Amino acid sequence: MKTYSTLGEIVQKHGGLIQTGPFGSQLHESDYQENGVPVVMPTDINNGRIDESAIARISEVKASQLSRHKLRVNMIVYPRRGEITKCAFVELSQDGYICGTGCIKIELPNDVIYPEFFYYYLNSREVTGWLKNNAVGSTMLNLSAGIFRRIQVPDIDFTTQKNISAILSNYVQLIDTNRRRIQLLEESARLLFREWFVYFRFPHLRQGYGGQTGHEKVKILDCDGRKMPAGWDYLPFTKIKLFKKAPLGVPVFTDIRQYCQTSEIDGTSITGNGEEVDYENRPSRADIAPRINTVYFAKMKDTDKVLYFNKGNSYLLENLLLSTGMVGFTTDEQYLGFLFGLLTSYEFVQYKNNFATGATQVSLNTASLKKIKVLFPTLNLVELYSEIVNPLLEECSLLRNQNQKLAQARDLLLPRLMSGSIGV
Repeated sequence: MKTYSTLGEIVQKHGGLIQTGPFGSQLHESDYQENGVPVVMPTDINNGRIDESAIARISEVKASQLSRHKLRVNMIVYPRRGEITKCAFVELSQDGYICGTGCIKIELPNDVIYPEFFYYYLNSREVTGWLKNNAVGSTMLNLSAGIFRRIQVPDIDFTTQKNISAILSNYVQLIDTNRRRIQLLEESARLLFREWFVYFRFPHLRQGYGGQTGHEKVKILDCDGRKMPAGWDYLPFTKIKLFKKAPLGVPVFTDIRQYCQTSEIDGTSITGNGEEVDYENRPSRADIAPRINTVYFAKMKDTDKVLYFNKGNSYLLENLLLSTGMVGFTTDEQYLGFLFGLLTSYEFVQYKNNFATGATQVSLNTASLKKIKVLFPTLNLVELYSEIVNPLLEECSLLRNQNQKLAQARDLLLPRLMSGSIGV
């Protein structure tokens, strides 16, 4: 019979640490600077790693004052609130970073818990479900060091933990490879959008993509203070006839579907497991049924969350519900790529942030959405861009489907490896 010990018992007996980051009073806005020691915040925890693309930094002097909050290699760091089921593994290059306000770090005892095994275990459905059920708070879930101390850890010898990790790492490597491909494909779509529709370095329309650039042959006009090529428009986004706002409301269904909260979306990927719901008992916010050829984005200010639905992930349409924290726009398939490029462009995101309103939650509403104005090129450029980008987005959707199946196989394998039903 498999036995368990709590994480608190293991740490107390064998060493280790479960510690929250510094209080807000210990780190002030004035402490942050362009260069220095990185400070890991909840927003920096993405896809199981510490994302350094927008990480905050403090001086070496300030970091030395917070030395007890330093992260060490193989530690695991969690957000204390919000997206509480995501965590990051501290890599060798990140040794010495600071565990920031709003995070919790876990240091494991040597030769008792193999860090990589414990990371896989923490990401299992069993543990993520337990964390959700035991977190406190009604509107936003919160974790504490005390909650982590109560996590039940299976009593498995150290060598077996290492062997299990070696097996599961093969799945993780494949998932990471697919994830990097997705990032490259989506980034190439964004860069092409910027090249054509921001810098106006678009192809000569008669020669098509790959031919002579056409921006030098087009007259540049001034419209309401905006420079744009002749034949383009500068108009409210909601006035573009190619795009229709996706309605709220979920058709009656008799099966079980996964409700994905906005907090479970990271960039263009769904990172959480969602909540299984039926039609009658679904949360009131679970009121969006995704539609084909639609791009959804989070309305909240300072969020970079976008989902798109095309032929590559059409299977999700009958399985997924989204939160009303998202808003979507539908178009014809031939224009989907341009809609994605527009909604993920720097200019659109800045407009969204500038026009977001609200006292408790700053986000776009119907009135503020109508204020967003965008440059709209000639239709043949829209079609040409989408013709190039649509296959890239479909490949991304197929890669995400592969990753979902790999993650499911990994999650099914873990309990069998731990129980010994599959030898290691």
